[in-house]
Amino acid sequence: MNLKQATTRARRTRHSVRRMFLVLFLCTFTALVQAQVITSPDTNFTMKFELTKNGEPTYQLTYKKKPVIKQSKLGLETQDVSSFMEGFTVTDTKQTTVNNTWEPIMGEEKTIRNHYNELLVTLAQKDQKGRHINIRFRLFNDGLGFRYEFPEQPELSYFIIKEEKTEFNLAGDHKIFWIRGDYDTNEYAYTTSNISEIPQLIEKATHDVHAQYPIDTLSVQTPSMMKTADGLYINIHEAALVNYPAMHLNVDPKNYKMSSHLTPDAVGNKGYVQTDAHTPWRTIVVSDKATDILESRLILNLNEPTKYEDTSWIRPVKYIGVWWEYFVAGKSTWAYGTETNVKLSDDFNELTPNNRHGATTENVKKHIDFAAKHGFDAVLVEGWNIGWEDWFGNWKENVFDFKTPYPDFDVKELQQYAADKGVEIMMHHETSGSATNYERRLNEAFQFMQDHGYSAVKTGYVGKIIPRGEHHDSQWMVNHYIHVAETAAKYKIMINSHEAVRPTGVHRTYPNWIAQESARGTEFESMGGLAPDHTTILPFTRLMGGPMDYTPGIFQTDLSFYGTGSNQRVNTTLVKQLAYYVTMYSPLQMAADLPENYERFPDAFQFIKDVALDWDNTWVQEAEPGDYVTIARKAKGKNEWYVGGVTDENARTATVRFDFLPKGKNYIATIYADAKDASWNKNPQKYTIRKVLVNSKSVLKQAMAPGGGVAVSVHEGSKQDMKGLKKL
Repeated sequence: MNLKQATTRARRTRHSVRRMFLVLFLCTFTALVQAQVITSPDTNFTMKFELTKNGEPTYQLTYKKKPVIKQSKLGLETQDVSSFMEGFTVTDTKQTTVNNTWEPIMGEEKTIRNHYNELLVTLAQKDQKGRHINIRFRLFNDGLGFRYEFPEQPELSYFIIKEEKTEFNLAGDHKIFWIRGDYDTNEYAYTTSNISEIPQLIEKATHDVHAQYPIDTLSVQTPSMMKTADGLYINIHEAALVNYPAMHLNVDPKNYKMSSHLTPDAVGNKGYVQTDAHTPWRTIVVSDKATDILESRLILNLNEPTKYEDTSWIRPVKYIGVWWEYFVAGKSTWAYGTETNVKLSDDFNELTPNNRHGATTENVKKHIDFAAKHGFDAVLVEGWNIGWEDWFGNWKENVFDFKTPYPDFDVKELQQYAADKGVEIMMHHETSGSATNYERRLNEAFQFMQDHGYSAVKTGYVGKIIPRGEHHDSQWMVNHYIHVAETAAKYKIMINSHEAVRPTGVHRTYPNWIAQESARGTEFESMGGLAPDHTTILPFTRLMGGPMDYTPGIFQTDLSFYGTGSNQRVNTTLVKQLAYYVTMYSPLQMAADLPENYERFPDAFQFIKDVALDWDNTWVQEAEPGDYVTIARKAKGKNEWYVGGVTDENARTATVRFDFLPKGKNYIATIYADAKDASWNKNPQKYTIRKVLVNSKSVLKQAMAPGGGVAVSVHEGSKQDMKGLKKL
């Protein structure tokens, strides 16, 4: 090799080295641009965002260095424009921290802390003329929330969603508490299994429910509660569901992967978007303590504050009702006549009375008297209005008019009677699924309520939806429920919806939407029954999204008592029914049993009369989904505390630590407990009540019967009140 050749080779080598370093630099720089990492304020969580080589957005989440969500793709398939799936580049990122507090109008705490680190990623698609979207991540100390955002831009104004493709790639075959994905109902009983076992259990889990529409892919509903083999609790749901269809979760049982499945509309589309817009938040709440899951306020924090200027009329409500007698006593019906084909234009005075109508002036007066005597705020009356003779199963549009009473229900007389007693009547608007009919009559119906002294209404959506082909969980119906709440607010009316889409914390934004059913509630105790573990699962699933009108308080649990031929049983002890007023949070609580049953057990009924509905603080003392829950709460603005504990079919000992009490002072605790020989199926009405002195150092170890519970009220007392009481 001569000198010239050696010089040329050396020059080429230097150029190769430069190119190599340049490539390494560019790769490193690209990785820095494309991959972003944030941690939670307490550093327990780490969330990583990055693009694949195809420009697909992905994220992953760890908690205390344990994998929660492995690398999972993000994106949306669209019907009429190019999809938001790949070909992205990162054009901008911003990180911020927020740490503040806010006060809910009603809630489980007086003050809620909102503390998170945020990452906002702006993504552009090169082949789409610079079209861009944002993905916003908020990482709290209790989990992650993220959503897609579509800014207004020349390249993007309108589009139709074919499917959202958000993935939740789980780290193992977790234990899961689930109900089947269904576009029209969330009133299934829960199944507990591993993820891999869902395929063989799905058909058994799909029992008959009104107007059901099971999803044809393997899927479950949210909130989805899981527990890992190494002790992590994971809850997947959504927050701020507005102008968007509800999300279910497709399940890949072999790879333990879940992905979003949106509810379609009548023509099969999933959603319609006009920019500027965003999706609901996808939420992942995680902890190595089950109690932390129940104490999480992440979903509420991701909802917008209310825009209502005046909320003074929104308040807690404790009520009784003309309701349970329709399900169990066999003596009453919603309908007035015996006919089965009626029209709103008919003269209902000419119907043949069935002599079993429940919503009569006389019967409602008896309930008003009972409510007034025992300090209840309101009396719900179902079946007061014309149309119940053929209300269900006919996919009928003009089924109710929401203002015309039956001949034996005197609106004005009852209005005056209730006012004189200091009690309100709670309105009932069953729509039979005909949302179009309800919307046409909505203002007139609310004006009728305002004119006659009704400040709260229970709405219902039993049956298939009209517009025909829509689903209870579709975008159209999501917007309908919110339209009802917003319209009601103009009339200062509170809403309690049944059979509606499951809640996602929107009661923060629309605080007059004070409660929902949206799960399998007490009424199903008369229609096949509920498993004893049902209400140890609900706090981890349905109640993650918001308060539930569970309608507790059933004292007569053996329904054969009524002599109607029913052998049905409410699968709890009487004391467990008391505990629900604490464990099943709602600012709207019903004493659901017949008044005469409360008169048989006046000492136990006292707890229902005393228990608060709105709280300064909440302490989840112990919990395990599917097994037990024990919660203590402080009444808002009062030195009163209440404790509720429930167990599944197994007997357990609840542990209550009273360290939430102010130090250095004794209080009177009234303990309502299962008797030693009580159980949900034998001696369910046997209980004990005792009073003791407690302070901040006291610890209660209380046995709970199979299917049983414990309830405790704590209050201040005078020296005379405390005289003779023993310390716990």
